[in-house]
Amino acid sequence: MTTAQPADAGQPFLLIRNLVKDFDGVRAVNDVTVSINKGEIFALLGSSGCGKSTLLRMLAGFETPTSGGITLDGKDIVSTPPYERPINMMFQSYALFPHLSVWDNIAFGLRRDGLPAHEVAARVDHMLSLVQLTAYGKRKPHQLSGGQQQRVALARSLAKRPQLLLLDEPLGALDKKLREHTQVELVNIIEQVGVTCVMVTHDQDEAMSMATRIAIMSEGRILQVGAPGEIYETPNCRFVADFIGSVNLFEGRVTEDQPGYVVIESDETSHYVSHGITGTDNMEVTVAVRPEKIVLQPNAPTMSQRAKVEEHGHNCVQGVIKAISYFGNETHYLVKLDSGMQIKVARTNSARHAEASLQRDQRVHAWWDGSDVVVLTR
Repeated sequence: MTTAQPADAGQPFLLIRNLVKDFDGVRAVNDVTVSINKGEIFALLGSSGCGKSTLLRMLAGFETPTSGGITLDGKDIVSTPPYERPINMMFQSYALFPHLSVWDNIAFGLRRDGLPAHEVAARVDHMLSLVQLTAYGKRKPHQLSGGQQQRVALARSLAKRPQLLLLDEPLGALDKKLREHTQVELVNIIEQVGVTCVMVTHDQDEAMSMATRIAIMSEGRILQVGAPGEIYETPNCRFVADFIGSVNLFEGRVTEDQPGYVVIESDETSHYVSHGITGTDNMEVTVAVRPEKIVLQPNAPTMSQRAKVEEHGHNCVQGVIKAISYFGNETHYLVKLDSGMQIKVARTNSARHAEASLQRDQRVHAWWDGSDVVVLTR
């Protein structure tokens, strides 16, 4: 009998291979393959019902795969029961014991494992210090705020020193402001401990701010895996572009395909893309432009405003502002184009008392650089 060797530097720490899960003939997870490196915070991001929670439960051992493999640190764990896996899972509800103190909640799993009392005490005290709750050890969960309860649940999960930490919507129970603050705390704690983490969330901001890499899921499949900036700036398909952040999508056809640039004609404008694409003449494509990449002004853009002279006359549309939404750091505009299409434009409010130069029902020009365009072929 051969013993699996720990994953070396050239192997992924967690490898999910062709994983499938069916429920009564319905495929919840569909042939998922992904590798996760040691020390990563890896986010599974998607809308409800996309299969991300089912995938997490298979990692934890709460669901048995229909087919496929899961390898952790060089060992296949598909047939390993949950209680024997070096994995801990933190649930959205935190699942703290209401009758136990904070200290005893963290100690619970260690005592069940039969650790000596002095080691239990040392680990619990270390965890309380790590999550900055040393002064709260004697309190009961109901005497804590939501953010403090979340940190207790994290401390309990980390106390057993798992190889893999699973987070199921870890900040879903917190209000917006507390959630933003706790995101930073959570990442710092996970990085200090050095544990590998897989988290499930439907909150884009949460995934973008916390994860090393993100996997976008839809209908049981992973559509794209990449760093947050890569997912946002270079989506590989229309679904990912539309799912992450806000985007304007123009339907068009390639009319000029050169190695260094592409021209795409749509009902709204002629798009000059200052980079080549994998495509052919007359190919139907989607042009994606993020709202913050668009310049909005009363007059047509001048030659000097364009990044490239050859872009003049391209990437420019006209319309009327139909709505203005002020968000403090940004102002969002909804512009109805002459073609009937509506686009979203975001402008940063960099000056505190900047004059509101654009008004509702004002006719405007909107334009963007060809380098900011993403061309989607699927």
